[in-house]
Amino acid sequence: MARDNQAIQDDIAYMRALAHEGRHAPLLAGPILVAAAIIFGIASLGQWVMQAGLVEAGPWAPLWLWVGAGVVFTAVLTVLIGRIKARPGAHSSANRAVGAAWSGVGYGIFATWLALAALSVKTGNWSWMAVMPTVVLVAYGSAWMIGAAMTRTRWMGWTALLAYVGGVAVAWFIDSPAIYLVFTVILIAVALIPGLILMRQEPAEVI
Repeated sequence: MARDNQAIQDDIAYMRALAHEGRHAPLLAGPILVAAAIIFGIASLGQWVMQAGLVEAGPWAPLWLWVGAGVVFTAVLTVLIGRIKARPGAHSSANRAVGAAWSGVGYGIFATWLALAALSVKTGNWSWMAVMPTVVLVAYGSAWMIGAAMTRTRWMGWTALLAYVGGVAVAWFIDSPAIYLVFTVILIAVALIPGLILMRQEPAEVI
């Protein structure tokens, strides 16, 4: 009987610890969002420079530009994930859910990019790739929506809405090099700035 009571008390203490961690642990994805905004924002500006004819570039240059950006981001992401996992609060329910959401977003974006690249190679029409800014922003909006639901934070909900609206807005410029300028600006609004906010909200000791 004493062992049963002790087990029950241990379970209660464990649940209280989880609840305490969930209440006080901020989201830790800020550095990843900042890195994504900077790396892919630079790639987007590079795409605009090439499409606007400001520099001479071969037909495969845009592809290698984004491949390079993906490789750099993967390397940075690996380092950042290792650091985040070591932080207190990394295993809170909110961080696990939001982390899973952003992981799904990343894999979904990558799979869509591969599909559009394959379609472009097969048809010889690379204009299919201009759909990617909309795909990225809609995916970001969905991840922010999950973050807003898990943390009950209003500004994340507004960020999700802005990402969705941005996904529609960039589609308006799909036949113009300006699409990549617009995409970069929206990426700053829905990734860089929110990522910096999350980093600022993260105290030295999370719990």
